[in-house]
Amino acid sequence: MRVTQGAFSYLPDLTDDEIAAQVAYALDRGWPCSIEFTDDPHPRNTYWEMWGLPMFDLTDPAGVVDAVNECRRAHPDSYIRVNAYDASYGRQTTALSFIVHRPAHEPGFRIDREELSGRRVRARLHPYALDRPRKAG
Repeated sequence: MRVTQGAFSYLPDLTDDEIAAQVAYALDRGWPCSIEFTDDPHPRNTYWEMWGLPMFDLTDPAGVVDAVNECRRAHPDSYIRVNAYDASYGRQTTALSFIVHRPAHEPGFRIDREELSGRRVRARLHPYALDRPRKAG
C-alpha cells in the first residue's frame, strides 16, 4: 500500500532535482520551508516531528534538499515531507506539503469496524505502524 498525502503523492517518488524545483517554486513566492518526519502517517496525525527549525531565511533550494538528505540518513525508515508556509494571511498557513521520502516497506492501514446501537457502525483507521515497537530517539 502506498500512502497518499499531500501534493504529488500519486506520482512516482520525486528526485532531488524535482524536490529542488518545487522548493524553488515555494521560495519564489516567499514561502519558507520546513521538514518533518514520522513513522505514523495516519491522515489525522498532523503533528510530525520537526527536522531542525523552519528555514525562514533560506533562499537557495539546495539548502532544503541538503536538509532532506540529512533527515533521510538519520531516519531511513520514516516518512519525510517538506512543507511551505504562506504568511500572507497573517497566520501560519500551509501552502504546499509533499512527501519526499518513504520507508522501503509501507505498512499501511486497516479499518476497524464496531457495531453500535441502532445498527450504527463506527469505522476507525488503524495504522499497522502502531503494531511494531517504536524506536527510541
